[in-house]
Amino acid sequence: MKYYLAVDIGASSGKMLLGHIDEGRFVLEEIHRFANNLIHKDGHLCWDIENLFSSIVQGLKNCKELGKIPATMGIDTWGVDFVLLDKEYKILGNSVAYRDSRTERMDKWIEERLSAEELYARTGIQKQPYNTIYQLAAVKKENPEHLENAEFYLMIPEYLNFLLTGKCLNEYTNATSTGLVNAKEKTWDKDIIHTVGYPEKLFRPLVMPGTEVGSLMGKIQKQVGFSCTVVLPATHDTGSAFLAVPAKDDNAITLSSGTWSLLGVENVEPITTEQSRILNFTNEGGYDYRFRYLKNIMGLWMIQSIRRNLNKVYSFAQLEQMAKESADFPSVVDVNDQAFFAPDNMMDAVKETCRKTGQQVPQTVGEIMQCVYQSLSISYANAIKGLEDITQKKYTRIHIVGGGSKDGYLNSLTAKKTGLSVFAGPEEGTALGNLMAQMIRAGEFSDLFAARKAIHNSFNILNYT
Repeated sequence: MKYYLAVDIGASSGKMLLGHIDEGRFVLEEIHRFANNLIHKDGHLCWDIENLFSSIVQGLKNCKELGKIPATMGIDTWGVDFVLLDKEYKILGNSVAYRDSRTERMDKWIEERLSAEELYARTGIQKQPYNTIYQLAAVKKENPEHLENAEFYLMIPEYLNFLLTGKCLNEYTNATSTGLVNAKEKTWDKDIIHTVGYPEKLFRPLVMPGTEVGSLMGKIQKQVGFSCTVVLPATHDTGSAFLAVPAKDDNAITLSSGTWSLLGVENVEPITTEQSRILNFTNEGGYDYRFRYLKNIMGLWMIQSIRRNLNKVYSFAQLEQMAKESADFPSVVDVNDQAFFAPDNMMDAVKETCRKTGQQVPQTVGEIMQCVYQSLSISYANAIKGLEDITQKKYTRIHIVGGGSKDGYLNSLTAKKTGLSVFAGPEEGTALGNLMAQMIRAGEFSDLFAARKAIHNSFNILNYT
């Protein structure tokens, strides 16, 4: 049996799944699951990279114990975040997380040098305060010596690849999330990099999903008991998730539902018009240069945060049931409001926003949950309306992949608010997309469309109307 390993790390947790093909169908086996927690370090919110890497090593050890050695493995994570390495491959500074406040007002600094209109026209990337272009501005302001001494710019999955193989490669799909890649040219935009004053040498040639990174280094082989080849999937998790959507034609909208909700479609060419910029849609590069034209929506982060505020005494299923029991609660909020980005207490943030907007303030957990559920479904409906206005196309259904595809109440509300049929599943869409890139490279499937057909035949897809 030939196995492939997907390492899929989201903004709140990570998992490792072995995949193989049996009579044309995908078979998945979870090998390891671990938390991904933010830590406070030197006055910033940071990722615990050491813990993430040790978790990956543990997962590889688990493969050895099971006697299921992967031929290849691939790592995907969230976008925008990065590390800088010096010429001796030592990390400079910390792996600061996108929810850190260091990027406040950095957009103004960039726009003094490059207008928001020109930046969007060149990159097609939705303006978000945490975009890499603004994070690098914060480094330039706080620690200019880090940029001066850096030789390599690596995004989080690329750095994890480096720790495994010793090789430094920049992958295309994740690079597009930086706001530094020219959408039409599909490579680093040197004019932007020069204008904002970042060292051009940091940004190495972009390579595509399916590229081999290298074999595990000797010291890693000794730790885990075997060697395998590290291959690039679409290292931006949304890029991998979109690969696994079992859509049969181009009339479907994709919703990758996790900590973030990413709602959009695939296009052959980017849309970088002023209307698109104003409506805040983004053009993220995907597998085989297919553009993910989508909107970032706050997503299940709000629900995850509320569960943490309640010390995790309730399961997600219990919170969902509480929302159903408060279905008549009327208040809604703008889920993309900055108030919900990184509040000390999400429940208080929801209450305060309702109070400020003159609405009924939720008092119970169920009312807070209903407010969030209702607000999310309305945000999806509004995003679809904007998408249809820009593309001048009517869509007939929504495919939801990722962990949020299990949330039956949110799926049914989404169908109700959008008026579209909702098809939910597969749950492990991101890991499947990761595996697909590896398997296509290995010849298990002839192309992306054959792999998507196998996805459709392998998993139970639930329909909500």
